[in-house]
Amino acid sequence: MIATFEVLLRLLVWLLLAPLLPGIINKVKAWVAGRRGPPVLQLYFDLAKLWRKGVVLSTAVSPGHIAGVAVAWVSLVCAAMLLPAGPSGAPLAFRGDALLFVYLLALARFCTASAALDTGSAFEGMGAAREVSYAVLGEAAIITALLTLGLQSGSVSLTTMLAPAAGAGAALLAAGLFAVLLAENCRVPFDDPNTHLELTMIHEVMVLDHSGPPLAAILHGASLKLLMFSVLLAEAVLPIGKLSPPAAAAALAGSVLTVTVGIGLVESLLARLAFRRVPLLLTTAFLLCLFALLVAWKGGHL
Repeated sequence: MIATFEVLLRLLVWLLLAPLLPGIINKVKAWVAGRRGPPVLQLYFDLAKLWRKGVVLSTAVSPGHIAGVAVAWVSLVCAAMLLPAGPSGAPLAFRGDALLFVYLLALARFCTASAALDTGSAFEGMGAAREVSYAVLGEAAIITALLTLGLQSGSVSLTTMLAPAAGAGAALLAAGLFAVLLAENCRVPFDDPNTHLELTMIHEVMVLDHSGPPLAAILHGASLKLLMFSVLLAEAVLPIGKLSPPAAAAALAGSVLTVTVGIGLVESLLARLAFRRVPLLLTTAFLLCLFALLVAWKGGHL
């Protein structure tokens, strides 16, 4: 009974805190630009409004248009439950859960792209093509980063892999994962979440035909994914798993806040890259994670 209550409590924390991050990012961007900006809780208001609206569907879509959104959201929630929260571990930890974590992220992307293609829209098909093409290099960097952590810890469980710090390759791993975080969450310089030009959008163009609760699920899933990558970055670099529970909670919250503010500053100070330059930046992120893997491998054989 206590274990079930803890799992539900962890799930509630993930679901409730996720929409806070985009609000902080928008507030940082507004502060840099000298504007007041929207309130930090704006996404909560938007989600509540979308849940009360009806769903408008094209006559061309199949049931997979809605099912893809639901499966993608559930996949992201399950992936979040695999991540540990400091020394308290993960609610759904088991041997090999790091492999499932990668597959769940890939499943969420596949379902989102499939739901976009189901509309028959050329614009949404273009956005889905860009999304999966970026994912080829992004997923390679994620897998390499997890290999680095697995080599250091000798385990394929996220709870064990994220317990120690990244060691000598911490800076390389942090830089690589931060670049992957920006790409996976469609942030500047890879994508602009505030743009409304279909020819340049990636994630936003894939959800043009969604409305009501399905659109709310997509927006909440995007914020949940951003929170997941922020927690993964913090725990991969800092020894949060070795701290006491109160200190680990404070360190994790401070690290996630730092990453979120950093995203806001990047979006304020950098422009979006041209499409032809995005593969170069993602390749750089992969190489940074690869160098961190080499450092971990050589360090273990000294």
